[in-house]
Amino acid sequence: MATKPDAGNRPNPSMPQNQKQESRQRIIAIAAVIILVLLAVNAFLLINYLKKGKENTQLVAQVDETEQLRAELEKQYYQAMSDLEEQRGRNEELNALIDQQKEELKAQKERIEGMLGDRNRLNEARQEIKKLNAQVEQYLAEINQLRAENQELTATNRQLQETKVQLESSLADQQQVNEELSAARENLLSEKKSLEQTKEELSKKVTKASVIKVVNIEAEGQKVRKNGKTSSRRSAKNVEQVQVCFQTMVNEVVEPGLEQFLIRIIAPNGETMAQEQLGSGVFFNRKNGQQMRFTQMAQHDYNREKKELCIVWSPNRPFPEGNYEVAVYNKGYLAGLATFTLR
Repeated sequence: MATKPDAGNRPNPSMPQNQKQESRQRIIAIAAVIILVLLAVNAFLLINYLKKGKENTQLVAQVDETEQLRAELEKQYYQAMSDLEEQRGRNEELNALIDQQKEELKAQKERIEGMLGDRNRLNEARQEIKKLNAQVEQYLAEINQLRAENQELTATNRQLQETKVQLESSLADQQQVNEELSAARENLLSEKKSLEQTKEELSKKVTKASVIKVVNIEAEGQKVRKNGKTSSRRSAKNVEQVQVCFQTMVNEVVEPGLEQFLIRIIAPNGETMAQEQLGSGVFFNRKNGQQMRFTQMAQHDYNREKKELCIVWSPNRPFPEGNYEVAVYNKGYLAGLATFTLR
Protein backbone atom coordinates (compact mmCIF):
# COMPACT_ATOMS: atom_id res chain seq x y z
CA MET A 1 0.00 0.00 0.00
CA ALA A 2 1.52 3.27 -1.09
CA THR A 3 2.07 6.08 1.57
CA LYS A 4 0.71 9.44 0.92
CA PRO A 5 3.11 12.31 1.11
CA ASP A 6 2.68 14.66 4.29
CA ALA A 7 1.17 17.84 3.25
CA GLY A 8 2.98 19.81 6.06
CA ASN A 9 6.46 18.67 4.99
CA ARG A 10 6.19 19.31 1.46
CA PRO A 11 7.37 22.57 -0.04
CA ASN A 12 4.80 24.90 -0.99
CA PRO A 13 5.26 25.26 -4.69
CA SER A 14 3.45 28.50 -4.45
CA MET A 15 5.99 30.13 -1.80
CA PRO A 16 8.49 32.48 -3.34
CA GLN A 17 12.16 31.56 -3.35
CA ASN A 18 13.26 34.56 -1.19
CA GLN A 19 10.94 33.75 1.61
CA LYS A 20 12.28 30.26 1.72
CA GLN A 21 15.80 31.58 2.06
CA GLU A 22 14.90 33.95 4.96
CA SER A 23 13.07 31.24 6.82
CA ARG A 24 16.08 28.96 6.62
CA GLN A 25 18.43 31.67 7.92
CA ARG A 26 16.11 32.47 10.81
CA ILE A 27 16.05 28.87 11.85
CA ILE A 28 19.85 28.71 11.66
CA ALA A 29 20.18 31.85 13.84
CA ILE A 30 17.82 30.53 16.48
CA ALA A 31 19.69 27.23 16.54
CA ALA A 32 23.01 29.10 16.92
CA VAL A 33 21.69 31.10 19.88
CA ILE A 34 20.38 27.99 21.50
CA ILE A 35 23.74 26.29 20.98
CA LEU A 36 25.59 29.28 22.47
CA VAL A 37 23.29 29.31 25.48
CA LEU A 38 23.80 25.62 25.96
CA LEU A 39 27.56 26.06 25.66
CA ALA A 40 27.50 28.86 28.24
CA VAL A 41 25.43 26.79 30.62
CA ASN A 42 27.74 23.87 30.17
CA ALA A 43 30.79 26.11 30.74
CA PHE A 44 29.24 27.55 33.94
CA LEU A 45 28.39 24.11 35.20
CA LEU A 46 31.87 22.89 34.40
CA ILE A 47 33.56 25.81 36.15
CA ASN A 48 31.29 25.45 39.20
CA TYR A 49 31.98 21.74 39.27
CA LEU A 50 35.71 22.31 39.09
CA LYS A 51 35.51 24.95 41.87
CA LYS A 52 33.48 22.69 44.11
CA GLY A 53 35.91 19.92 43.45
CA LYS A 54 38.85 22.10 44.43
CA GLU A 55 37.06 23.21 47.58
CA ASN A 56 36.23 19.63 48.40
CA THR A 57 39.84 18.67 47.84
CA GLN A 58 41.00 21.49 50.14
CA LEU A 59 38.38 20.53 52.73
CA VAL A 60 39.47 16.90 52.61
CA ALA A 61 43.08 18.02 52.96
CA GLN A 62 42.17 20.21 55.95
CA VAL A 63 40.20 17.41 57.56
CA ASP A 64 43.11 15.07 57.06
CA GLU A 65 45.51 17.63 58.57
CA THR A 66 43.18 18.25 61.54
CA GLU A 67 42.91 14.55 62.24
CA GLN A 68 46.66 14.18 61.89
CA LEU A 69 47.27 17.05 64.33
CA ARG A 70 44.65 15.67 66.69
CA ALA A 71 46.29 12.25 66.60
CA GLU A 72 49.72 13.82 67.19
CA LEU A 73 48.28 15.82 70.10
CA GLU A 74 46.74 12.72 71.66
CA LYS A 75 49.97 10.79 71.22
CA GLN A 76 52.15 13.48 72.78
CA TYR A 77 49.68 14.14 75.59
CA TYR A 78 49.33 10.55 76.72
CA GLN A 79 53.05 9.93 76.26
CA ALA A 80 53.71 12.98 78.45
CA MET A 81 51.23 11.73 81.05
CA SER A 82 52.95 8.36 81.05
CA ASP A 83 56.41 9.93 81.36
CA LEU A 84 55.28 12.12 84.23
CA GLU A 85 53.58 9.26 86.02
CA GLU A 86 56.75 7.20 85.80
CA GLN A 87 58.51 9.90 87.81
CA ARG A 88 56.13 9.52 90.75
CA GLY A 89 57.62 8.20 93.97
CA ARG A 90 57.36 8.51 97.75
CA ASN A 91 58.34 12.15 97.89
CA GLU A 92 55.20 14.18 98.54
CA GLU A 93 56.69 17.39 97.17
CA LEU A 94 57.69 15.64 93.93
CA ASN A 95 54.26 13.99 93.56
CA ALA A 96 52.54 17.34 94.14
CA LEU A 97 54.68 18.89 91.38
CA ILE A 98 53.78 16.04 88.98
CA ASP A 99 50.04 16.49 89.71
CA GLN A 100 50.35 20.21 89.03
CA GLN A 101 52.19 19.59 85.76
CA LYS A 102 49.57 17.06 84.64
CA GLU A 103 46.80 19.57 85.29
CA GLU A 104 48.66 22.21 83.26
CA LEU A 105 49.12 19.77 80.36
CA LYS A 106 45.45 18.86 80.48
CA ALA A 107 44.44 22.51 80.29
CA GLN A 108 46.86 23.11 77.41
CA LYS A 109 45.53 20.03 75.54
CA GLU A 110 41.96 21.31 75.88
CA ARG A 111 43.02 24.71 74.57
CA ILE A 112 44.75 23.12 71.53
CA GLU A 113 41.69 20.97 70.86
CA GLY A 114 39.67 24.19 70.72
CA MET A 115 42.09 25.50 68.07
CA LEU A 116 41.75 22.29 66.03
CA GLY A 117 38.01 22.93 65.80
CA ASP A 118 38.74 26.12 63.85
CA ARG A 119 40.27 25.58 60.37
CA ASN A 120 41.81 29.06 60.49
CA ARG A 121 43.85 28.21 63.63
CA LEU A 122 45.53 25.00 62.43
CA ASN A 123 48.94 26.64 62.14
CA GLU A 124 48.57 28.07 65.64
CA ALA A 125 47.55 24.64 66.91
CA ARG A 126 50.59 23.08 65.21
CA GLN A 127 52.89 25.55 67.00
CA GLU A 128 51.19 24.89 70.34
CA ILE A 129 51.69 21.14 69.88
CA LYS A 130 55.41 21.77 69.40
CA LYS A 131 55.38 23.92 72.52
CA LEU A 132 53.62 21.10 74.36
CA ASN A 133 56.49 18.76 73.63
CA ALA A 134 59.01 21.39 74.79
CA GLN A 135 56.95 21.99 77.90
CA VAL A 136 57.00 18.28 78.75
CA GLU A 137 60.77 18.26 78.43
CA GLN A 138 60.91 21.27 80.74
CA TYR A 139 58.65 19.48 83.23
CA LEU A 140 60.88 16.42 83.20
CA ALA A 141 63.94 18.62 83.69
CA GLU A 142 62.26 20.27 86.70
CA ILE A 143 61.42 16.87 88.13
CA ASN A 144 64.98 15.63 87.66
CA GLN A 145 66.34 18.78 89.27
CA LEU A 146 63.96 18.44 92.21
CA ARG A 147 64.83 14.75 92.54
CA ALA A 148 68.54 15.61 92.51
CA GLU A 149 67.97 18.28 95.15
CA ASN A 150 65.95 15.82 97.21
CA GLN A 151 68.65 13.20 96.88
CA GLU A 152 71.25 15.73 97.95
CA LEU A 153 69.01 16.79 100.81
CA THR A 154 68.45 13.16 101.74
CA ALA A 155 72.19 12.56 101.75
CA THR A 156 72.67 15.64 103.87
CA ASN A 157 69.92 14.51 106.23
CA ARG A 158 71.47 11.07 106.45
CA GLN A 159 74.82 12.62 107.24
CA LEU A 160 73.20 14.90 109.80
CA GLN A 161 71.40 11.91 111.28
CA GLU A 162 74.67 10.01 111.54
CA THR A 163 76.27 13.09 113.11
CA LYS A 164 73.30 13.36 115.46
CA VAL A 165 73.69 9.72 116.49
CA GLN A 166 77.38 10.28 117.08
CA LEU A 167 76.66 13.43 119.06
CA GLU A 168 73.97 11.68 121.07
CA SER A 169 76.41 8.88 121.80
CA SER A 170 79.08 11.38 122.75
CA LEU A 171 76.51 13.28 124.79
CA ALA A 172 75.49 10.10 126.59
CA ASP A 173 79.12 9.34 127.31
CA GLN A 174 79.67 12.91 128.45
CA GLN A 175 76.56 12.77 130.60
CA GLN A 176 77.85 9.61 132.20
CA VAL A 177 81.20 11.30 132.77
CA ASN A 178 79.39 14.35 134.14
CA GLU A 179 77.31 12.18 136.44
CA GLU A 180 80.47 10.49 137.69
CA LEU A 181 82.15 13.87 138.10
CA SER A 182 79.05 15.23 139.80
CA ALA A 183 79.00 12.27 142.19
CA ALA A 184 82.70 12.74 142.85
CA ARG A 185 82.13 16.47 143.30
CA GLU A 186 79.30 15.80 145.73
CA ASN A 187 81.56 13.47 147.65
CA LEU A 188 84.30 16.07 147.65
CA LEU A 189 81.84 18.76 148.71
CA SER A 190 80.53 16.50 151.44
CA GLU A 191 84.06 15.77 152.55
CA LYS A 192 84.94 19.45 152.28
CA LYS A 193 81.87 20.41 154.29
CA SER A 194 82.75 17.80 156.87
CA LEU A 195 86.32 19.05 156.95
CA GLU A 196 85.12 22.64 157.18
CA GLN A 197 82.80 21.72 160.00
CA THR A 198 85.63 19.89 161.70
CA LYS A 199 87.93 22.80 160.99
CA GLU A 200 85.35 25.23 162.29
CA GLU A 201 84.82 23.18 165.41
CA LEU A 202 88.56 22.91 165.89
CA SER A 203 88.89 26.61 165.16
CA LYS A 204 86.22 27.34 167.73
CA LYS A 205 87.97 25.14 170.18
CA VAL A 206 91.32 26.74 169.41
CA THR A 207 89.79 30.21 169.55
CA LYS A 208 87.92 29.43 172.72
CA ALA A 209 91.07 27.93 174.20
CA SER A 210 92.94 31.10 173.24
CA VAL A 211 90.47 33.36 175.05
CA ILE A 212 92.21 35.41 177.70
CA LYS A 213 90.11 35.34 180.80
CA VAL A 214 89.74 38.44 182.95
CA VAL A 215 89.24 38.65 186.70
CA ASN A 216 88.75 41.27 189.37
CA ILE A 217 86.29 43.24 187.30
CA GLU A 218 85.41 46.39 189.17
CA ALA A 219 83.02 49.09 188.06
CA GLU A 220 82.22 52.28 189.95
CA GLY A 221 80.35 55.49 189.34
CA GLN A 222 82.46 58.62 189.40
CA LYS A 223 82.00 62.35 189.59
CA VAL A 224 84.56 64.69 188.07
CA ARG A 225 85.62 67.53 190.32
CA LYS A 226 86.55 71.00 189.18
CA ASN A 227 90.25 70.18 189.58
CA GLY A 228 89.84 67.25 187.18
CA LYS A 229 90.11 64.61 189.80
CA THR A 230 87.39 62.01 190.19
CA SER A 231 85.60 60.71 193.26
CA SER A 232 83.61 57.50 193.67
CA ARG A 233 79.83 57.87 193.82
CA ARG A 234 77.02 55.35 194.27
CA SER A 235 74.10 57.72 193.79
CA ALA A 236 72.99 57.71 190.19
CA LYS A 237 72.19 61.40 190.16
CA ASN A 238 75.79 62.23 191.15
CA VAL A 239 77.44 59.88 188.66
CA GLU A 240 78.90 61.49 185.52
CA GLN A 241 80.94 58.53 184.32
CA VAL A 242 81.61 54.87 184.99
CA GLN A 243 85.09 53.39 185.25
CA VAL A 244 85.60 49.69 184.55
CA CYS A 245 88.85 47.97 185.45
CA PHE A 246 89.83 44.30 185.12
CA GLN A 247 92.89 42.11 185.18
CA THR A 248 93.91 39.80 182.33
CA MET A 249 94.94 36.25 183.11
CA VAL A 250 97.89 34.35 181.65
CA ASN A 251 97.09 31.98 178.76
CA GLU A 252 100.07 30.01 177.48
CA VAL A 253 98.23 29.06 174.34
CA VAL A 254 98.01 32.65 173.16
CA GLU A 255 100.91 33.97 171.13
CA PRO A 256 102.20 37.40 172.24
CA GLY A 257 100.64 40.28 170.37
CA LEU A 258 97.92 42.89 170.34
CA GLU A 259 94.74 41.73 172.10
CA GLN A 260 91.37 43.42 172.15
CA PHE A 261 88.84 43.31 174.97
CA LEU A 262 85.29 44.48 174.31
CA ILE A 263 83.38 45.81 177.32
CA ARG A 264 79.61 45.83 177.45
CA ILE A 265 77.95 48.03 180.11
CA ILE A 266 74.36 46.83 180.28
CA ALA A 267 71.90 49.31 181.77
CA PRO A 268 69.11 48.33 184.19
CA ASN A 269 66.66 48.22 181.24
CA GLY A 270 68.76 45.47 179.60
CA GLU A 271 70.16 47.61 176.78
CA THR A 272 73.84 47.98 176.07
CA MET A 273 75.03 51.53 176.62
CA ALA A 274 76.67 52.63 173.38
CA GLN A 275 77.56 55.70 171.37
CA GLU A 276 79.52 55.29 168.15
CA GLN A 277 81.31 58.63 168.58
CA LEU A 278 82.69 57.36 171.91
CA GLY A 279 84.09 54.16 170.38
CA SER A 280 81.06 51.87 170.58
CA GLY A 281 80.46 49.25 167.89
CA VAL A 282 79.23 45.76 167.02
CA PHE A 283 80.93 42.36 167.30
CA PHE A 284 80.09 38.72 166.52
CA ASN A 285 79.23 36.55 169.53
CA ARG A 286 80.78 33.19 168.63
CA LYS A 287 78.76 31.33 171.23
CA ASN A 288 75.26 32.17 169.96
CA GLY A 289 76.19 33.41 166.45
CA GLN A 290 74.54 36.79 166.93
CA GLN A 291 75.65 40.35 166.39
CA MET A 292 75.99 42.28 169.65
CA ARG A 293 76.82 45.86 170.58
CA PHE A 294 79.70 46.79 172.85
CA THR A 295 80.28 49.97 174.84
CA GLN A 296 84.03 50.43 174.55
CA MET A 297 87.16 48.56 173.61
CA ALA A 298 90.37 48.15 175.56
CA GLN A 299 93.48 46.75 173.92
CA HIS A 300 97.07 46.14 174.90
CA ASP A 301 100.18 44.31 173.75
CA TYR A 302 99.72 40.95 175.40
CA ASN A 303 102.90 39.18 176.55
CA ARG A 304 101.57 36.20 178.54
CA GLU A 305 101.46 38.15 181.78
CA LYS A 306 98.81 39.65 183.99
CA LYS A 307 97.78 43.16 183.11
CA GLU A 308 95.22 45.57 184.54
CA LEU A 309 93.17 47.45 181.99
CA CYS A 310 90.66 50.24 182.56
CA ILE A 311 88.14 52.18 180.51
CA VAL A 312 86.01 55.21 181.36
CA TRP A 313 82.52 55.52 179.99
CA SER A 314 81.35 59.14 179.99
CA PRO A 315 78.26 59.41 177.80
CA ASN A 316 77.43 62.98 178.95
CA ARG A 317 73.96 61.95 180.00
CA PRO A 318 72.36 60.83 183.29
CA PHE A 319 72.80 57.28 184.54
CA PRO A 320 69.53 55.64 185.63
CA GLU A 321 69.25 53.96 189.01
CA GLY A 322 69.42 50.20 189.22
CA ASN A 323 71.61 47.19 188.74
CA TYR A 324 74.21 47.26 185.97
CA GLU A 325 76.09 44.38 184.37
CA VAL A 326 79.61 44.51 182.96
CA ALA A 327 80.63 41.84 180.47
CA VAL A 328 84.12 41.59 178.97
CA TYR A 329 84.66 39.70 175.65
CA ASN A 330 87.82 38.47 174.00
CA LYS A 331 87.87 36.90 170.51
CA GLY A 332 84.07 36.87 170.53
CA TYR A 333 83.76 34.84 173.72
CA LEU A 334 82.80 35.98 177.21
CA ALA A 335 85.99 36.42 179.25
CA GLY A 336 84.55 37.82 182.45
CA LEU A 337 81.37 39.14 184.06
CA ALA A 338 80.55 41.48 186.99
CA THR A 339 77.75 43.70 188.33
CA PHE A 340 77.38 47.02 190.12
CA THR A 341 74.49 49.13 191.45
CA LEU A 342 73.69 52.79 191.34
CA ARG A 343 71.11 53.96 193.84
